[in-house]
Amino acid sequence: MRLVVRRTALRRALLWSQRALLGSAVLLLGYAAFVLTDAWFFQRRESRHFVRLLEQRVAVPVALRSQPGLIGRLEIQRLGLSVMVMEGDDHRTLRRAVGHIPGTAMPGQNGNSVLTGHRDTFFRPLRNIRLDDIVTLTTLQGEYRYRVLATQVVSPDNVSVLDAGRNEILTLITCYPFYFVGAAPNRFIVRTERIQ
Repeated sequence: MRLVVRRTALRRALLWSQRALLGSAVLLLGYAAFVLTDAWFFQRRESRHFVRLLEQRVAVPVALRSQPGLIGRLEIQRLGLSVMVMEGDDHRTLRRAVGHIPGTAMPGQNGNSVLTGHRDTFFRPLRNIRLDDIVTLTTLQGEYRYRVLATQVVSPDNVSVLDAGRNEILTLITCYPFYFVGAAPNRFIVRTERIQ
């Protein structure tokens, strides 16, 4: 028995396949543009808001001890990294900013303050971090400077990186490897200690 396929039916199927693939590509590119634009606008808006809060704090020392959700600004000058830090580690927060993991110490407190961010957006520059680099975290309570002590790669289920220490520690976490396509199998950890 011989299977006969009409050429017009085959052409029609190919044409609809092309249209479906093109439509999918347009939708995916549109979503990527939305995510990048949303993050850019969010960072600019929160940065301006943070500067205003810092000015108010200087003008009126008692004003605004804390702002819901807003932690501050993280900077690593050598890497050209400057990003707003928000409370939380949910998908929406990490899409727009670096997140402070709830339950870990706040900057300026003894213990381990843990920040996390996506490797393909805000924490991409961490791939070039070096020992003794200076990390600055500015909050409404003050500016805290940290020195990089170590970097390591761990499995995602290794929660020992969240353990509190006796000193003021800042830990940065992102996925690893940096150029992996899809859900990365490991985590890249940057351990820093506050400079007094």
